[in-house]
Amino acid sequence: MLRTLLILAALACAWPAAAADYRVGERLPAAKGAKAGFQEISWDDLMPKGWDPMAAFKGIDLSKMNDSDPRAIEALEKARAEWDTAPVEPAMNGRKVRLPGFVVPLERQGDLVSEFLLVPYFGACVHVPPPPSNQVVHVVLKQPVKGMQSMETFWVNGTMSLQGGDSGMGIYAYRIVAERVEPYQFKDKKK
Repeated sequence: MLRTLLILAALACAWPAAAADYRVGERLPAAKGAKAGFQEISWDDLMPKGWDPMAAFKGIDLSKMNDSDPRAIEALEKARAEWDTAPVEPAMNGRKVRLPGFVVPLERQGDLVSEFLLVPYFGACVHVPPPPSNQVVHVVLKQPVKGMQSMETFWVNGTMSLQGGDSGMGIYAYRIVAERVEPYQFKDKKK
């Protein structure tokens, strides 16, 4: 099972993204400056200092194990359990933030999206196992957005809270009530 997941993740990395030209696991580069009233943050800001998402795999060489190896299964289950309860950064609560990411639409009425997950890298929650919960943000829009597609890149501007849950597409540790959502554009993106 683990080997299959790793192979699928590796294969997905080799497939070019549809319109966005990103690969699975690729993160968005930071922009210069924030929009008025919102502090631009990075995904690393959502992880408490000293927290290691790979701690469950320390001392284990997964490349030498079969999918059915009980040690591999145990390590994957341990990591998933730790990731689903990943610690949050308390300083984020109530902050007006600006965060870029890839979207996974959750609530749609026709062409209008009113809720989505924001994730740090292409393919998260769709092609590969979800990232740790402190790297998944549930976004509730004040005004629905028309035409938003899965894995498109957007800037989200809004108030963050430490309100977690399970969307069915992934477990999230943060929520943003979005005041503004705009397409992500970065002129220095390598093609």
